[in-house]
Amino acid sequence: METINNKELILALEDLEKEKGIKKEYVLESIETALVLAYKRNFDSLENVKVVMDKKTGATHLYAVKDVVKRVTDSNLQINVKKAKEINKNLEAGDQVEIELVPKGFGRIAAQAAKQVIVQKIREVERDVVYTEFNDRKGEIVSGLVQKADKNIVVMDLGKLEGIMPAKEQIPTEHYKVNDRIKGYVLNVERGEKGAPHVLVSRSHPDFVRKLLEFEIPEIYEGVIEIKSVSRDPGYRSKVAVYSPNENIDPVGSCVGQKGVRIQNVINELNGEKIDVIEWNEDPSIFICSALLPAQILAVDIKEEEKFAQVIVPDDQLSLAIGKGGQNARLAAKLTDWKIDIKSESQFRQMLEEANKNEEDDKTNED
Repeated sequence: METINNKELILALEDLEKEKGIKKEYVLESIETALVLAYKRNFDSLENVKVVMDKKTGATHLYAVKDVVKRVTDSNLQINVKKAKEINKNLEAGDQVEIELVPKGFGRIAAQAAKQVIVQKIREVERDVVYTEFNDRKGEIVSGLVQKADKNIVVMDLGKLEGIMPAKEQIPTEHYKVNDRIKGYVLNVERGEKGAPHVLVSRSHPDFVRKLLEFEIPEIYEGVIEIKSVSRDPGYRSKVAVYSPNENIDPVGSCVGQKGVRIQNVINELNGEKIDVIEWNEDPSIFICSALLPAQILAVDIKEEEKFAQVIVPDDQLSLAIGKGGQNARLAAKLTDWKIDIKSESQFRQMLEEANKNEEDDKTNED
C-alpha cells in the first residue's frame, strides 16, 4: 500500500508528544480508526477491515478480516476453506484470516485522514489545557470585551476562550454594549457541544462584591479583616458583614476608607450600587441590630433554636427598617441567616394588649 510519508509522520508524532504531551501511540490508534472509516466511505466497502500501523516505522497495512467457513454466504465477511488454505495451509473452518488490501489511491486518502486526526488531537489537548487553566480560576474575577449583548446573554472575549453571562447573572440595572470592557466573577467552566470550553461569568453573584472588596482593601486580601457574609440585591444594594480579631483594627472604617474612598471604587465598578458595610458580631442580637442599619432598634427578642428574631423599632423607623419593597429587612435576614420579624413600638404594644386581653378572657372562662 502507498505510504503516508511514514518517517515524517512518526517524527511529527514524536515532536507532538514532546511539545503537547500527546502520546504517539494514542494518536496512531486514532489514525488507524480514521483510516478504517475512510476506506469504507471512499470505497463503499462492507468488508470487515482493520488498519495496522507500525509504531516505529509508520508503515501502514490495510487488511480485510474474514471468517473461514465451509460454505460462503457473505463474501464480504467470509472465505471458504479451500481459498483460505491457499493463504495459509494451516487454516480451518472457524478460524479468521487477514487478507492485505492495496486499493489504488488509498495512500492519498490515508494521508489526509492522518492529518485531520492530528489536527483534531492538537485541538483537543489545547482545549483541555485552557479548560484546566480556567477551571483553576473558579471564584476569581476576569475581565473581557463584550462581543455580543442582548437581554438573554452577554458573550465576553476573555482571550483564550469566551465568557458567557446569562440574563440571571447580569445586573438588571446595567446595559451592556459591544466592545465594552467589563469584569465578571467566574462561576464555572463548562464544555460546549463540540467540546470547546466556555466560562460561566456572573456580575450579580454576592461573591462578585466579596472579590471586588478583596482587590480594593489590602487588609481583607491579607486576612487581617474577614468578610463573614454578603447579601445582595444586584444593582441596588448590598450588605457586607466584616470582622477583625485584632481589637486595634476598625473593620468597617478600614473597608469604607477616609471619606469613603476605598468603598467608592467598588461602588463605581457596580455602577452606583449602594454598599452597607457593618461589623459582624457573634451575639446575634447585636449582629441583627447592625444588619438593619440605618434603622434604629429598640429591642431584639431572639429564639435560638428557631433562628427567629422579633425586632422592635420606633414608629418613625418602621419603614426605614423594612426598606422599600422590604429590601432592608430581606438583605438583613440573608446577611445574618436569621428570620426577622419587624414591628413598630405601637404595633408591639397593641400585640401585648391583645395578648393580655386574651389571657384575661381565658381566665374568666375558666372561672
